[in-house]
Amino acid sequence: MMKKLIAILALSATPALAADGPFVSLANTNFIVLLAFLLFIGALIYLKVPGLLTAQLDKRADGIRADLEEAKALREEAQTVLASYERKQREVQEQSERIIAHAKEEARVAGEQAKEELKASMARRIASAEDQIASAQAKVVKEVRDEAIQVAIAAARQVIAKQMTAASGNKLVDEAIATVEAKLH
Repeated sequence: MMKKLIAILALSATPALAADGPFVSLANTNFIVLLAFLLFIGALIYLKVPGLLTAQLDKRADGIRADLEEAKALREEAQTVLASYERKQREVQEQSERIIAHAKEEARVAGEQAKEELKASMARRIASAEDQIASAQAKVVKEVRDEAIQVAIAAARQVIAKQMTAASGNKLVDEAIATVEAKLH
C-alpha cells in the first residue's frame, strides 16, 4: 500500500513538471526536493515507522476501547445503584405511609378513649353532684323536721300548761319528751 502511495505522490507532483529545462537534473530544485522526499519516505519505511505508527494507533485504539468498556461498566453499575436507591426510596415511602396510617389509627382510638373517659368522668361528677344535692336536701328536711318538732313540742307545752295542773302537766311533758327522744334516736 505504501508503494502505491509513493507512486501517486510522485505522479501528482505537477508543479515539478512545469519547471524550465529538463526535469531530471541536479540543477532543478523541484527534482532535488522530490528526491529528498522519496528518500525520506524510504527511510521511514526502512525504519518501519508506519508499523510503529500503526502499533501506536492500535495501542491507543485499544486504550480507548478499554476506556469505553470501563465507562460502560461504570454506567451499568451506576444504573444498578440508581435502581437500588429508587427501590429503597419506594420502600421508605411505603413504610412512612404505613407509619402515618398507624399513627392516624392510634390517634383515632385515643380520641375515642378520651371521649369515653370524658363521658365517664362527667357521669361521675353528675352522680357526685346529685349525691351532694340529695345529702343537702336530706339535711334540710331533717333540720325542718327538727325545727317543726321543737315548735310542736313548745306549742304542746303551752297548750298542756294552760289546761293542766302543774303535777299532771309535768307528768305528760316528761312522757312526751321520752317518746320524742325514743323516736328520734
